[in-house]
Amino acid sequence: MKWNLRWVAAKQDIWRPTDLLAAFKQVGFTPSLSKVAALWGGTPVTVRLDDLDRICAALDCTVADLLEPEPVSSAQTPSELPKAVGESAAGPSRPTPRKSGPRRLEPPN
Repeated sequence: MKWNLRWVAAKQDIWRPTDLLAAFKQVGFTPSLSKVAALWGGTPVTVRLDDLDRICAALDCTVADLLEPEPVSSAQTPSELPKAVGESAAGPSRPTPRKSGPRRLEPPN
């Protein structure tokens, strides 16, 4: 996904994180300046859905304006894609029990 916050903000004549914070406060969204700067400076790993709604309300935009899907390269074959830990060429490995005795009925103290 491509994060277009700065582009959408620029369309509203907002050029700095402090200006964006002021726009957020007008719609009742009061994140810290450090959170706004993190959203401004790069693509966030996560964004809460209610925060996304408030950002859209402050900037008079839609989620589709903020988040733009980027195509996944079809040149990569499945063998070239990153593997999960414990995954082999035959597929994901299954966990094996450590002990083969009676199962514990209650959790340890």
